[in-house]
Amino acid sequence: MQGIRYLNIEQGIHMNKITLLASLSILMAATQFASASRSNINIVGSSTVYPFSTVVAERFGRSTDFKTPKVESTGSGGGMKLFCQGVGIQHPDITNASRRMKKSEFELCKKNGVNGIVEVLIGYDGIVIANSRKAAQMNITRKDLFLALAAQVPNPNGTETLVPNPYRTWKDVNASLPSIKIEVLGPPPTSGTRDAFAELALEGGCKKFAWIKAMKRQDKKAYKSLCHTVREDGPYIETGENDNLIVQKLNANKNALGIFGFSFLDQNIDKVQASIVDGKEPTFETIADGSYPVSRPLYFYVKKAHVGVVPGIAEYLAEFTREATWGDEGYLTEKGMIPLNDAKRAEIASDVKSLQNLAL
Repeated sequence: MQGIRYLNIEQGIHMNKITLLASLSILMAATQFASASRSNINIVGSSTVYPFSTVVAERFGRSTDFKTPKVESTGSGGGMKLFCQGVGIQHPDITNASRRMKKSEFELCKKNGVNGIVEVLIGYDGIVIANSRKAAQMNITRKDLFLALAAQVPNPNGTETLVPNPYRTWKDVNASLPSIKIEVLGPPPTSGTRDAFAELALEGGCKKFAWIKAMKRQDKKAYKSLCHTVREDGPYIETGENDNLIVQKLNANKNALGIFGFSFLDQNIDKVQASIVDGKEPTFETIADGSYPVSRPLYFYVKKAHVGVVPGIAEYLAEFTREATWGDEGYLTEKGMIPLNDAKRAEIASDVKSLQNLAL
């Protein structure tokens, strides 16, 4: 027993050394970072937030003495992974997201010494299911979308069992829909748009089946897997993080549908049209009041340790949260972003100014 006790003491000393070394490594990295710098802000993340972030970056570069921030479209998940790798000029300063940061991502950040994170809710966006203006407008439900795109669906024979998705045309899914092949162009799993589409559209249709909805209480993991898993046998076609490419492909194929943010619909309204979903068309008004069922909040996240070291971050935050930028008549609204209400904007602008820490 005594030997075991000594062994545990030695293990404890060893673990304390490891913890101390890890802490020293983070401290040294932070110290080295403080003595180094980068001349421009580095922003990664969501393809949906990308156009909003880009226009703010360009205006910021033109109207200040700071260099124009570098903005990359990596997808929400990809951006979070890069952002949470650590503190230092080799890591991004800001990541955009078309969903809220996940608890697992927050923990990854903490593990890598990224402890001060500022969350900025910037506005709202709707996910549209669009097609070419050369075709008829689709009028679909979330249940239709689930049956068309889920990997497994309820057995068509009416029993409460699941089968691999057998549906090939929209008419197979719903007799009132056209007899055209199911072809849906959409984002990959790393995309926040894909996450939000799965949660809002697919799950929204999935739980229309009462016996599946009951699964959530019995086995939440199985329920989520069923409702969120997209089929991989052809009808759903991953097109990367480039929403403009989806618009181009819809123009070339009038029978296809595409999934992307409302802002891209707004910018390409001469080429594509949005489907009506559960009786609602996506507009500024229906997204802002929440009546359009496939709408979501947009965010970006800032690494507090980089503020004051990488030139211009505080000033960029001030530019983004000006009324002339994100307000009701701001230039981001002209780009298709749905603004927050006055009180929420004032609250968030205050939190941003004081660099309020995110707590999950």
